[in-house]
Amino acid sequence: MPTVSLAEVSPALALGPLDGRYRKDTADLIDHLSEAALNRNRIVVEVEWFIHLAQNSVIPGVRSLSADEVARLRAFAEGFDAETISTLAAHEAVTVHDVKAVEYTIKEALVEIGAEDLSELVHFCCTSEDINNLSWALGIKGATEQVWLPRARALIDSLADIAEELAETPLLSHTHGQPATPSTMGKEIAVFVHRLRRQYERIRNTEYLGKINGATGTYSAHLAAVPGADWPTLARTFVECSLGLTFNPLTTQIESHDWNAELFADIARFNRIAHNLATDMWTYISMNYFKQIPVAGATGSSTMPHKVNPIRFENAEANLELSCALLDSLASTLVTSRMQRDLTDSTSQRNIGVAFGHSVLAMNNLVKGLGQLAVNDAVLAADLDSNWEVLGEAIQSVMRAAGLQGVPGMENPYEKLKELTRGKRIGEDDLREFVAGLGLPEAETERLTELTPAAYTGAAAELARAAVEDWRVAQS
Repeated sequence: MPTVSLAEVSPALALGPLDGRYRKDTADLIDHLSEAALNRNRIVVEVEWFIHLAQNSVIPGVRSLSADEVARLRAFAEGFDAETISTLAAHEAVTVHDVKAVEYTIKEALVEIGAEDLSELVHFCCTSEDINNLSWALGIKGATEQVWLPRARALIDSLADIAEELAETPLLSHTHGQPATPSTMGKEIAVFVHRLRRQYERIRNTEYLGKINGATGTYSAHLAAVPGADWPTLARTFVECSLGLTFNPLTTQIESHDWNAELFADIARFNRIAHNLATDMWTYISMNYFKQIPVAGATGSSTMPHKVNPIRFENAEANLELSCALLDSLASTLVTSRMQRDLTDSTSQRNIGVAFGHSVLAMNNLVKGLGQLAVNDAVLAADLDSNWEVLGEAIQSVMRAAGLQGVPGMENPYEKLKELTRGKRIGEDDLREFVAGLGLPEAETERLTELTPAAYTGAAAELARAAVEDWRVAQS
């Protein structure tokens, strides 16, 4: 048995991989969704509410803050550091209440700036959830806009570059795992550009809601203390103007978290599309449609020296599944609270950073994986040249059009091609002989005779370029 407990090692070891093995990929989220970030945002919210009340002379006879006092208070909030974390921990050890610890910490700061006469204005008429919901909204907003969206944009940018580069590279499609109408690799990648872009734009347009209306959402304490104040308007201007959030005018004790569920569903949907990308790229690599560029010094297998494994795509696949599992759980849990309040949201929300972290880690791996690929033109060309039967669709479609235009002998075109091609391997000579005997107009016969699987890609190249252009214009 081990003689040393790893829990006693200093500095402390991480239990989870996001704070251990993968920290470099997810560290940016710490500024927004960690416990420390939550407390920093609580201080910001409390300080701004304090300033809002004082500067709007909400309580008759209470003095306003000087410009210097306002500046020093905001500097205190912005200067949140390890010392602040220690102070909060010391207060919480006594209060056994995290938000009360924030209140006491701010009151100490008021003494430092000579404004202790206003100390009872801190947390005035607030329930803890007034502070918490706004702090989480600021954290989620920051994490989404400053970390998650840039990573998502980098992924779509990478795909757009590949789609543009390979817009005209012909590809044998596979529907149900069987050879199908050819496309281009660029067009197939552009499909993901288009799909991910739609979810990206939904997420970019997220509304981050907040409330500050008291213990059961009725402004009861507010009106008891200062009955002459227009509290709903004060609350709205604070949430919207001081914090840059969207005001929720009607709640219980908690902000209802519906917007959380909407955002998490959108991110989960983005994740699932990215998961589809990961599995498709893995499959293309296994078919040798893409070659992986070896990383100098890297080992693919501990026993098979030849291997270059698609680990970036496999890592992304697993982390996207973990992210979705958490996001789905959060979305379903957070929209339910017994009557006016229960605490199921409090512990659940502390896992939002984990859900975001697995998504960010996956996107980083997808971008790295995409950057280590080179298309294998020779294999793509050989596959196309081995599947001339996919031109059966083109031939029967031309026959249909000719029949509708009165050309004789064009009856049952689908059935004729089905008899020729279904379950059979046919070559170029077989198809050309078949086309020559159809009795099509000379121009159509010549066009079909010259057609090859590699040339039968329709508007794929144009569609790929259009999707890329749409994305780039939207980001400019």
